[in-house]
Amino acid sequence: HHLASINPFLKNKNKNHFSLLSEVSLIEYPEDRGNWTGKLDFLLSCIGYCVGLGNVWRFPYRAYTNGGGAFLVPYFIMLAICGIPIFFMELSLGQFSSLGPLAVWKISPLFKGVGMATILIVCLVAIYYNMIIAYVLFYLFASLTKNLPWQYCGNWWNTDLCLDHHIMRTGNGAVPFNISNTVSPSEEYWSRYVLHIQESSGIGDPGRIRWNLCLCLLLAWVIVYLCILKGVKSSGKVVYFTATFPYLILIMLLIRGVTLEGAWLGIKFYLTPQFDLLLSPKVWIEAALQIFYSLGVGFGGLLTFASYNTFHQNIYRDTFIVTVGNAITSILAGFAIFSVLGYMSQELDVPVQEVAKAGPGLAFVVYPQAMTMLPLSPFWSFLFFFMLLTLGLDSQFAFLETIVTAVTDEFPYYLRPKKAFFSAVVCIVMFLMGLILTTEGGMYWLVLLDDYSAGFGLMVVVITTCLVVTRVYGKTRYTDSVDIQF
Repeated sequence: HHLASINPFLKNKNKNHFSLLSEVSLIEYPEDRGNWTGKLDFLLSCIGYCVGLGNVWRFPYRAYTNGGGAFLVPYFIMLAICGIPIFFMELSLGQFSSLGPLAVWKISPLFKGVGMATILIVCLVAIYYNMIIAYVLFYLFASLTKNLPWQYCGNWWNTDLCLDHHIMRTGNGAVPFNISNTVSPSEEYWSRYVLHIQESSGIGDPGRIRWNLCLCLLLAWVIVYLCILKGVKSSGKVVYFTATFPYLILIMLLIRGVTLEGAWLGIKFYLTPQFDLLLSPKVWIEAALQIFYSLGVGFGGLLTFASYNTFHQNIYRDTFIVTVGNAITSILAGFAIFSVLGYMSQELDVPVQEVAKAGPGLAFVVYPQAMTMLPLSPFWSFLFFFMLLTLGLDSQFAFLETIVTAVTDEFPYYLRPKKAFFSAVVCIVMFLMGLILTTEGGMYWLVLLDDYSAGFGLMVVVITTCLVVTRVYGKTRYTDSVDIQF
């Protein structure tokens, strides 16, 4: 592993022998980077990193808007020809160099800017991603009540347009009001109480800091720091819970969802195939983008995790388990989400497409409203947001570990012995940069970051990395380096 700091790919086929060993034996090296402490640490970290919020609030919506069940055809094709190869490339690049996303570009120093672009993207994403975790914490605490605060109108933040769902149906099932001119209690709770967005006129008018959101954001950063305090030695243990517990909650929500009256309406809407849409290039592009975002390629997280592997970790097996498992999780999440939306559609007597949304609208408006229609609604609401919390934290661990590892590998003599302190500095700086997101107009800034931080730039990073590895470094030399290990 020490040789990696000179040439990442000098390792010989004999695991105990390195070429040019005699020339570098007298060189002094900084403190060792360390490795995963358990065999499952790496695998669970990758699963937790890939299986995130996008599986719950992004995939189901993309599926039903791009052909329903037919969307699975381009999705799995793109997984096979794009997702799995690039996923494996990042893992192998990290494992065989034992370096972070910046230092690894010793394979081609001319393109080190690609590594810098990766870190810039990850920094921007980490800032707003933790704000989403702060929203989740806010709702998690709000669920610890007898009656959910977004269940009824009549609160100080509600307007005359607010309409409770339980009076939206008369005895004969007819809708007594024009629903298009009304607003649900959950939507006003989200926009007028949580965000207080009515006090901001736009992105140029952020307004005052919402101190309850600020405290939730501070708590989110404290949790993240405590979990990455000792690098992969600490985060590798936390993922045993955060990467597995969401599946338990997802299964509980799935069983509860499919047993609800009207659940089949949502599932039918979710999976009804529209094969004619497969002729549209847009559907294939959407499938490719979903694979990129879902697997987290290009963010440097996979490369960082793999750099802490032992010399002979079977990343062929890990690649297959994580990529296929991630796809199956997305499909199962779709069943859990749309079964509840089908029930909600029947209760409100409106089409499913009128209640189906993606992104924050699903997590903080539609699904919370659906929870109020269930018996023991605070219990199911708490489970849902606790699942979102554990899903989000895994990805945030990877983002922070990527940033810290990249910089400490650039300055190993100075920063590796002080990695815990440096991690604290990074968390504090990013918390301060994220304060703009806690203001009354913070949602405008969050949408701006979400739309532009990891879109086109991420595609450029991934494509450039592929070209450099195969054309500049050379695919023959690269595959020889991979074959060394197996």
